Amino acid sequence: MTFEALGLNTSLIKALVDAGYTKPTPVQEQAVPAAIAGKDLLVSSQTGSGKTAAFMLPSLHRLAEMEPTAAAKTANQEMQAARARGERPRFKAAQPKMLVLTPTRELALQVTTNTDKYSVNLRRLKAVSILGGMPYPKQMQLLAKNPEILVATPGRLIDHMESGKIDFSQLEILVLDEADRMLDMGFIDDIEKIVDATPSTRQTMLFSATLDGVVGNMARRITKDPQIIQVVSAANKHENITQRVHFVDDLSHKNRLLDHLLRDESLDQAVVFTATKRDADTIADRLNIAGFSAAALHGDMHQGARNRTLDSLRRGQVKILIATDVAARGIDVPTITHVFNYDLPKFPEDYVHRIGRTGRAGRDGLAISLVNHAEGMNVKRIERFTKQLIPVNVIEGYEPKKTASAARSTSRPGGWKPGDNRTGAKPGQRTFSKPGAPRKEGATTGGGYKGSNPRSTDGARRSYGDR
Repeated sequence: MTFEALGLNTSLIKALVDAGYTKPTPVQEQAVPAAIAGKDLLVSSQTGSGKTAAFMLPSLHRLAEMEPTAAAKTANQEMQAARARGERPRFKAAQPKMLVLTPTRELALQVTTNTDKYSVNLRRLKAVSILGGMPYPKQMQLLAKNPEILVATPGRLIDHMESGKIDFSQLEILVLDEADRMLDMGFIDDIEKIVDATPSTRQTMLFSATLDGVVGNMARRITKDPQIIQVVSAANKHENITQRVHFVDDLSHKNRLLDHLLRDESLDQAVVFTATKRDADTIADRLNIAGFSAAALHGDMHQGARNRTLDSLRRGQVKILIATDVAARGIDVPTITHVFNYDLPKFPEDYVHRIGRTGRAGRDGLAISLVNHAEGMNVKRIERFTKQLIPVNVIEGYEPKKTASAARSTSRPGGWKPGDNRTGAKPGQRTFSKPGAPRKEGATTGGGYKGSNPRSTDGARRSYGDR
């Protein structure tokens, strides 16, 4: 399948070729033709499957084919006439043709950046981000240009709607990206308020990791006769990502092991996930003292600081990013070779999203979880969810005093039981990873696992700053 075969505008195809895109992904193959035809879509697809292009390419195609409305022509003529007279044009509410809702600021910016890349040859179409952390005067300037495409987080968008700065009466396309995440973050009331403000004639596309439960109920309410697309691919199963579990006895053991693993010569860049914002800062400080190029990323940071940290990561100036779940959503840096779960996530879905930060663009990746013995049940939940066993690994010199089998004493998915050979060793033989470079002394202090719920520390909208 080629992008030409999907029926896309030639200007879009040229932009894709110039950007290095070769062929559509499975979700794009199914979603693009259906969306061009104007159908509502419910798409279950994981991060990294190409879903942004799956909804943005057909939308740009449709918008490029549309003739400007008479109202839009009149508004542009009035603005040009006012400027010719040397007058400041009177502000009018923006009337976008397309709205994309995202759960986080980082994802909104990523969608906007990709849209600019796809639409580089479509001069008439402009996309802007409306999100928390950006000064209101700057957003007013963007809205005054009456952009065709808005990419927004729900909280800030509601603010502009209530102040009369946005009018959705001309909206043609509504996209909910990572809808499950938005509901997890408590945005359901905002989403329903936004949907109610849009025309019933709109095309609606909802993308989510799952389409059941609360997400499925909302999807049925806001769509009309939708086409359901569920994509299960090797990338979604993360078959190109090697997964491992290392059991740790205590915090000191965990910190020593992390320090050792981060010195792996095959590591290019890594993301270390923590449960709390405080731990992200503390571990980043400790790693910098130990000689690593590390930085924290979490919801308490100002947007400018977060943008600078992400830019430094993309340029390779930051080698190790210590992040909380919400802050790391949407990060797409192909040179991330390793992901470490310093703290296991509360929900298996978050584990899938976390390890998906590595193994991007067809590359291989490594995901390592540092697990307290009491957390064995959480590992089982992840294995049941992913339908994959995660091998237990031991590094010589960093062995836990307790045994892994004692911590995982119940039956396993797929029929595994304690005593089964999980590493390929002969019965009774211990298996060790190849030792890496020697660790530096004095780098084992700091950190601190609090066992907090990541949802309560980084998932709430107010603390995250989307308003």
